[in-house]
Amino acid sequence: MLLNLNAEQQHALDAAQQAFIPMLKGLITWSIPIAIITFILGLIIALATALSRISDNRFLSTLARIYVSIIRGTPMIVQLFIIFYGIPEIGRLLSGDPDKQLTLAPVTAAIIGLSLNVGAYASEVIRGGIISIPKGQREAAYSIGMSEWMTMRRIVLPQALRVSIPALGNTFLSLIKDTSLLGFILVAEMFRKAQEVAATSYEFLSIYTLVALMYWVICFIISVVQSQYERRIERKYSA
Repeated sequence: MLLNLNAEQQHALDAAQQAFIPMLKGLITWSIPIAIITFILGLIIALATALSRISDNRFLSTLARIYVSIIRGTPMIVQLFIIFYGIPEIGRLLSGDPDKQLTLAPVTAAIIGLSLNVGAYASEVIRGGIISIPKGQREAAYSIGMSEWMTMRRIVLPQALRVSIPALGNTFLSLIKDTSLLGFILVAEMFRKAQEVAATSYEFLSIYTLVALMYWVICFIISVVQSQYERRIERKYSA
């Protein structure tokens, strides 16, 4: 019994070692770069959405509300499937050729889907930060001749973004973990590589435990960097 147990343990260890390099490659090549790119794009979308939400323009405000509601009210995996399979279908219908085969690159679909998702959630964070700034500061800026856009750019947004840093950091951590869904639309990220090895070795426990450990390490490092950055910002503004 002891020999059988040792053999099973060795097989699990071998499977984990076999999975580690492909998983690490998927993490470095796809997961992390996609997370960084989509976070940057998502912040741009989030800022535009947040400003639209607080705008006096009812059309922009309503459009932003609908966008946020749809993204927050539907699962991300469904959004990814709609983008990956739906956009080519729409393109085929618009082309007028029902036999035309159109495809969307998995990485492109991933970037679109994750960026829209980050944009919706981060917009609420940024909007909350903007609302938290006392109105008296805007009124003071207007009184010295600043325009509304200049007041927003120089007075409100810098403070709002500083207030939003902890929540935005958490959004980035969630984004790192959400990249595990990209394997379902054929992106060769870390979790998909783990699935491929697990399917051939049948060592699901050891491989998926390794996946969890690798995600935890990445998120822990990001959390430490985030904490250091927050302390630096606080020292800067409290001095």
